[in-house]
Amino acid sequence: MFLPIVAYGDPVLKEVGKEIKADYPKLKELIENMYETMYTSHGVGLAAPQIGLSIRLFIIDCSPFGEDEPDLKGFKKTFINPEILAEEGEAWFFNEGCLSIPEVREEVERKPIITIRYFDEDFVEHTETYDGLAARVIQHEFDHVQGVLFTEYLSPLRKRIIKRKLTDIINGKVSPDYRMRFYKAKRGKR
Repeated sequence: MFLPIVAYGDPVLKEVGKEIKADYPKLKELIENMYETMYTSHGVGLAAPQIGLSIRLFIIDCSPFGEDEPDLKGFKKTFINPEILAEEGEAWFFNEGCLSIPEVREEVERKPIITIRYFDEDFVEHTETYDGLAARVIQHEFDHVQGVLFTEYLSPLRKRIIKRKLTDIINGKVSPDYRMRFYKAKRGKR
């Protein structure tokens, strides 16, 4: 089932997600729905806060980067209760976007190598090291469960330049090709 993407401006995107347990209600169904939502929205990653759930869960599928990095063909993973243990190497810029912030893409600087501990969809624990685009996508989605958006890495000047676009998103003045849910600040409702 396709789930609407929570738009920039919703407080859930700024919350630190809570850890979940293996008996989280309908976890497998939630993960399946998140993959369907991500694919329908043409994303390479999706975090639970982006569908309105303040929990530590995100998914990625880096297959679209397979032409640039052949190891990423079929690279699909689920991360539950993730913890980044290390970020290494010389930081590099890459143009990032976000399903919750449609029509905005900006250069973001991140370290190229990460080590992360997480549980998969079967609640098997892993500690793994990733590099390149996989590391970048993981860091972007990890930020979501930390309540951090990629726009927070931008310089004050870049933030001023995109302020109007962000305001338009808050006010629902965007037309992505997927369904979104906009936060109504005056009423405190989604």
